[in-house]
Amino acid sequence: MSNFHLVIMAGGVGSRFWPMSRPEKPKQFIDVLGVGRTLIQLTADRFGADFEPSHTWVVTSGKYADMVHEQLPDVPRENILLEPCMRNTAPCISYVVWKIRKRFPDAVLVVSPADHFVVDIQEFRNIITRGLNFVGGTSRVLTLGMKPTYPNTGYGYIHSGKKVDDFTNEVQAFKEKPQLEVAKQYLAEGGYYWNGGIFLWDAATAEAAIRAFEPEMAALFDQMAADFYTEKEQTTVDEVFPQCKNISIDYAVMERLGGKHTELNGKEAGVYVMPSDFGWSDLGTWGSLHTQLDKDTQNNAVVGKDSVSLIESQNCVVRASGKLQMVLQGLDGYIVAEDDGVLLICKKDQEQRIKEFSSTINK
Repeated sequence: MSNFHLVIMAGGVGSRFWPMSRPEKPKQFIDVLGVGRTLIQLTADRFGADFEPSHTWVVTSGKYADMVHEQLPDVPRENILLEPCMRNTAPCISYVVWKIRKRFPDAVLVVSPADHFVVDIQEFRNIITRGLNFVGGTSRVLTLGMKPTYPNTGYGYIHSGKKVDDFTNEVQAFKEKPQLEVAKQYLAEGGYYWNGGIFLWDAATAEAAIRAFEPEMAALFDQMAADFYTEKEQTTVDEVFPQCKNISIDYAVMERLGGKHTELNGKEAGVYVMPSDFGWSDLGTWGSLHTQLDKDTQNNAVVGKDSVSLIESQNCVVRASGKLQMVLQGLDGYIVAEDDGVLLICKKDQEQRIKEFSSTINK
């Protein structure tokens, strides 16, 4: 049996996609693209047959357990891990690492968010296979670096260093989300990639890294692991997990390993990047959705076309639930989204204010 395990992180609320995405049903469980599959289903689909259902794990909020089971029915219930509260990606990944290690000590993991989009599925699979072979049996940590197509200020960047083979470089440094001029400089210099948050590593390496850099968190998962695979597991997790620090895996581990070499499990460990170009987006905003959808001759992208008429409008992204007919005239560069009795009409260049808008209407 293969030692490869797929970990899907599916606990976010997708607040920037309001009103389509809401806490009761966030974007990963929605057919955002209008293709008949939700984002979490597309995520599982793209990994293909390399990961059998018994080796597929989903970490999510307790309130989304039924949605995960309905949308990924082949994944065993015990592989759907339920966080009692949001604590960022380091506790999320730690939970699944400790759980997998208890039953599969030699597992090799690929960790992926549930809500990303990939165009070239075959190239994606080729890179994942190459990456798993690169990290298997070593203490290497690998991240996929997405080839930047424009100076995006919403992504973190990976600065690549020395080449180690035809496909992989050492990571010189992780860079925070830059200002526009800095992002332009990154693209001009070359060697910088978008950080897509997809990681590949041996589970033993993952555990050792968390023990080395976040020992207090590791101690909490040691405590919880005593009850993993028993009827006490959820009760124990509900009691102990909230004590974990709210910290991303980037801050907890990746940035501390990037640009240097450390010994983990008696082997030299470092972080490496595999530059990737398979048409990637994290679909974090309405603007990013606009770039991925088919557009008409006026650069309008529409999900739910049968219920939308666009007249003298351009550069818009529109999502309709189909419960009402829309006629839109004279709009240029707008987001129009309707769902469950809520209608958002917002300039695309003001989409960073959507969280503000949603909190206002909820009052």
